[in-house]
Amino acid sequence: MKLSIVMPVYNERATLAEIVERVRDVDLTLDRAGANSLLRGPVTLEREIVIVDDGSTDGTRDILSQWMAKPSSDLRIIFHAENGGKGAALRTGFEHATGDLIVIQDGDLEYDPRDYLKLLEPILEGRTPVVYGSRFSGGPRAAMSLTHTLGNKALTVITNILYGTSLSDMETCYKCFRRDVISGMPLRSRRFEIEPELTAKILKRGYTIFEVPISYNGRDFHEGKKITWRDGFAAVRTLVKYRFVD
Repeated sequence: MKLSIVMPVYNERATLAEIVERVRDVDLTLDRAGANSLLRGPVTLEREIVIVDDGSTDGTRDILSQWMAKPSSDLRIIFHAENGGKGAALRTGFEHATGDLIVIQDGDLEYDPRDYLKLLEPILEGRTPVVYGSRFSGGPRAAMSLTHTLGNKALTVITNILYGTSLSDMETCYKCFRRDVISGMPLRSRRFEIEPELTAKILKRGYTIFEVPISYNGRDFHEGKKITWRDGFAAVRTLVKYRFVD
């Protein structure tokens, strides 16, 4: 089986090389067999890193161009001519991903790829097709700003009310799912509202979302964080919209 790590990047020159190295360092060998397990003894997943550069202007594209000049079997790189937003980059990444399983990875260092095994186990054990990594379920994490904490929790509460679920972290980057979950799913968001759109459409299709605790090392705006309070309002509109339309 193959895992596609879809990584949208925009102006991540300072962290790009390190996060790719961390992704490559993860041992993707699993050996847990449940009653409905997709595993048959120890299995090492093939790895595919799909990087979509969303119109970077800080030298990120130069790094990626150098990597493309020395092709690697585990790395696929796609360039957007202009910045379209995280949603646009993810949609491109999903189109180019060839793995049986997909996980979303940001290009900064907020999320730790060593948590992939936690995300993959429930899927490969046959317990669920979708797993989210929750930053609010007891895993080690750097203190998040009060604004971001309240914003994340508010959006999660709205999600739970509208869709009848009980998530603790809808806005998490770490969303992992079988490829068939999003095959044929019409995704339209261009910016950060891709997170609620994905969640809304997964839930409306009847999938149960498992959550596992993950570590989190959040960064602030002066360190390059891009999401703002305006994106919170867009997320609310997206949640309401897709509750009633597809």
